[in-house]
Amino acid sequence: MQLSSAAVDLPISHSPLLTLAELAKLLSRSPQGLRVSISANTEFGAALRRAKVKMGRRIYFKRTLIYQLIDDSTGR
Repeated sequence: MQLSSAAVDLPISHSPLLTLAELAKLLSRSPQGLRVSISANTEFGAALRRAKVKMGRRIYFKRTLIYQLIDDSTGR
């Protein structure tokens, strides 16, 4: 599997999923601000919803899709 350029720049974790708090920190946002972005009717909100995985009551985000979103938005 080839890592995206964003993945190369970010710390490696063993989990393929990010928690909401981890994603908020990665995007330099507050968890509440990230929740607002997820629920917004925007292209960014839709991309975050596509990366969302719900396990029971917990919400996670697919790391590979988040890295791809970062790559796409930075033009890498």
